[in-house]
Amino acid sequence: MNKTSLRAELKGDGMRSQCFRSRIVVLSLVVIAACASQSIMLHKGERIVFLGDSITHQAVQPNGFVTLIDDTLTARHPGWGIEIIGAGISGNRVPDLQKRLASDVLDKQPTLVVVYIGINDVWHWKNNRGTTKSDYENGLKDIVRKIQAAGAHVILCTPSVIGEKKNGANAQDTMLEEYVQLSRKVARELGCELCDLHKAFVDYLAANNPDDKEKGVLTRDGVHLNPLGNRFVAEQMLRAMGE
Repeated sequence: MNKTSLRAELKGDGMRSQCFRSRIVVLSLVVIAACASQSIMLHKGERIVFLGDSITHQAVQPNGFVTLIDDTLTARHPGWGIEIIGAGISGNRVPDLQKRLASDVLDKQPTLVVVYIGINDVWHWKNNRGTTKSDYENGLKDIVRKIQAAGAHVILCTPSVIGEKKNGANAQDTMLEEYVQLSRKVARELGCELCDLHKAFVDYLAANNPDDKEKGVLTRDGVHLNPLGNRFVAEQMLRAMGE
């Protein structure tokens, strides 16, 4: 073999080696992403508390997302004795959750807490009773840290929607997006599982709201869930639970 052929073969080997290494990196990233999405796995004897506002309060009714999750887990894991507790109160904002966290959550000794909050923190600015971004972020951090310190896992949900119009056309979309980003930031910084309901809603509505309705697709009134919305939220939360 002459020098030219040898150099060509060595160059080919190098390119093949680089390609192989690239595939390894891509595969590793896929594996890491898969593991990250399944960081919570349920076990026997789980006690799961759903903490939130009126959306969660209504979800304990028949066909609400809390009830649907309860029914699903009972069917999938008979004999596991999974206990489901609803802790939603109408009108609640992050500061309200902080005040009742001990009595309504920590005293129940949960193993997992699903926190679905943020709508009223934005929505109530219409009446000048919203939550400042600073109080929202710090309050969420306080809630998550206290739950984690008690030994429970946390699934933090982003606030879903205030109106179902697409492309940022709802009146409070700009502000809501700022609070959504804060929820994502808290989940990232404190290492808790994120259930990005806002993204899931926006993506679904982009594909399934051709008439650009303000309500009636996943919600009854632009905020509170209809039957399809409850099933949709239950699916997102079950996925966050590794189910």
